[in-house]
Amino acid sequence: MFSMRLLLALLLLAQPAAAQDLPPLPPEDHAQFTAIGRVNTRGYNRRGMCSGTLIAPALVLTAAHCVAGPEGDPVRPERLHFVAGWFGGDYADHADVASYEVHPEAYRDHRLDIEHDLALLTLTRPLDVAPLTLGSTSAPPFALVGYHDRRPNRLSARFDCDGARDHALLRLSCPVRHGNSGGPVLVQESDASDEPWRVIGVVSATNARSSLAVPVDEWLRARLTRGSPYTP
Repeated sequence: MFSMRLLLALLLLAQPAAAQDLPPLPPEDHAQFTAIGRVNTRGYNRRGMCSGTLIAPALVLTAAHCVAGPEGDPVRPERLHFVAGWFGGDYADHADVASYEVHPEAYRDHRLDIEHDLALLTLTRPLDVAPLTLGSTSAPPFALVGYHDRRPNRLSARFDCDGARDHALLRLSCPVRHGNSGGPVLVQESDASDEPWRVIGVVSATNARSSLAVPVDEWLRARLTRGSPYTP
């Protein structure tokens, strides 16, 4: 399990970070990121929000702590809803969550192991949105795209984040805010202008200077290969 220092950093993600926000994504760029959306949690007298990414027609990648908290207390799937490409009241598509699974090593003795802070949501139906695919390159520049509490109704993004591996995690130079949890870390794997953005990690924690992300791992790749009832 990773150090208590990083677990404390995770707790900071639930508080406003004393750092520059990810700036708003220009409206003309929004169409290429409609696979990124809001994972909304509804419960008694409260609503929560994380970010997530459609990586197959009915599979959404997000952070385990978005659906099970820091102590592994799972939210019922019927309280979860994914809205792809949410933009000021408009959206690309949406669906309820039928089920989800967290990384098998995400929780030990009811404590989150930040190194495995991954979850995969299965939607009640496939969405009419082109998914983003997984990548393998873990070299900067990295992009962070998602929703946060100061700008919950449109995507915010940075495309110039430096970063490097820190033990099993990826430490990024761009801080984030509450709501960015579960959002993707993206790369373009060549310099070609039409190179697609690919998902190589998931935002998990932050402080005032940097963010921590969980790299895509073999559990996720194997789970994606196995697919869902809605994948081809």
